[in-house]
Amino acid sequence: MKQSLQLRLGQHLTMTPQLQQAIRLLQLSTIELQTEIQEALESNPMLEETADDQESSTDDSRPELSQRDNDSDSSSEFDIKDSSTELQSESMPSDLPVDSSWEDTYDYSQAASSTTYNASDDNLRDFENKSSSESTLNEHLIWQMQLTHFTEVDMTIASSIIDSINEDGYLKTSVEEIWNQLKDDLEIDIEEVEAVLHRIQNFDPPGSGARDLRESLLIQIAQLDGTDLPFYEEATQLLKNHFDLLANRDYNLLMRRMKLTEDKLRDVIKLIHTLNPRPGNQVASSTPEYITPDVYVRKEKNKWIVSLNADTTPKLNINSLYAGLIQRADKSADNTYMQGQLQEARWLIKSLQSRNETLMKVATCIVERQKAFLEHGEEAMKALVLHDVAEEVGMHESTISRITNKKYMHTPRGIFELKYFFSSHVSTASGGECSSTAIRALIKKLIAAEEVKKPLSDSKIAKILSDQGINVARRTVAKYRDAMTIPPSNERKRLA
Repeated sequence: MKQSLQLRLGQHLTMTPQLQQAIRLLQLSTIELQTEIQEALESNPMLEETADDQESSTDDSRPELSQRDNDSDSSSEFDIKDSSTELQSESMPSDLPVDSSWEDTYDYSQAASSTTYNASDDNLRDFENKSSSESTLNEHLIWQMQLTHFTEVDMTIASSIIDSINEDGYLKTSVEEIWNQLKDDLEIDIEEVEAVLHRIQNFDPPGSGARDLRESLLIQIAQLDGTDLPFYEEATQLLKNHFDLLANRDYNLLMRRMKLTEDKLRDVIKLIHTLNPRPGNQVASSTPEYITPDVYVRKEKNKWIVSLNADTTPKLNINSLYAGLIQRADKSADNTYMQGQLQEARWLIKSLQSRNETLMKVATCIVERQKAFLEHGEEAMKALVLHDVAEEVGMHESTISRITNKKYMHTPRGIFELKYFFSSHVSTASGGECSSTAIRALIKKLIAAEEVKKPLSDSKIAKILSDQGINVARRTVAKYRDAMTIPPSNERKRLA
């Protein structure tokens, strides 16, 4: 085969390192972004973190904020004041007398009091966030087991039982299986395992170690003082003998079997509802996670104002000292390294500025489209998809998807993820559109106002929505109802 040279012309998109970094920063959450910036500050000597009052006016220090002076009529603003304060302390003398002590010259109690009252808000927040580790249900039960007078054999049995209790407080392994695991080593009978389980079921929280819901409720009600508690005997009898009827909400048969009137049966069920169906949840098993909003929305003078949360992103600047050490004509390894670090620092600052600008544009567009939601609530939510925002701000849908991922907006109605404002739509009889969020709000409103003795079925809800001009199928109503964790009509039935 003869070899030859051929010339071909073509175009292709090349992802530069700057573009890759900018795209990656777009999809980072607030915590991930702060971690990324902290790693950059530790690895790049050209970067430094500055306070608001120490920021320079060079091109490298947040130029996008200076646009606020030129566009005072804009509905968006970036100016967020730093509420932190400087610590105040007494000045110490330059030298101390030889025969004096530290306590004689410096009042430690007064200084401690001054530090306490003049501490910055950031320090107070850090102190509040340093919570002690919370114990799990398993650890809580083991602690009580160690305080109980168990023999070594019973302690081994109790440990196996506690290991088989899930986070809700229920025994997930049968007594027979636990006995089969221990009988060869301990030479015990199954009655001994039952006895140890009965003692564990008296631990706190009440109802832990039960094998099913009925047993858990019986354990809890047995620990109540029934002498002065009305309908205590009837509630115990209902749980022991008629629990299946209660689960199926067959109230008519319950009243006949227990010979109770409707009012008395309602009081009995009310007492049972005071019990906890998941007793293990009373013991904290995880540390709560707090959401820091990226965008704030507020209304001033009948106008919605959108602003970024400046506290979520450290203020970065170029270190002028190290930047001044770079010499243009110097080709040494140290000078080349410093030039590379300076370029990376500029790229990072520019990428952060681009991220803030994109987030501001998208948040402003969302607020403009969803003013009805901010004014009137979920029922007024407009249908919105990524393409609508991308078309308005002049960006690609993938960019909108990245910038709205794990970003949160603080509104007068609460904190919502930016993706919450995007929803599909259903056609209406008049030819318009109704968002799925608004439909879910209408379904929730209808169920809240339904007659408890005769709850609305999914078909009935679909019929009511159809009468209002919203064309939605029964299976769609069922899907939205399940998404809101609302039980079906047969499980919502109860006495008035």
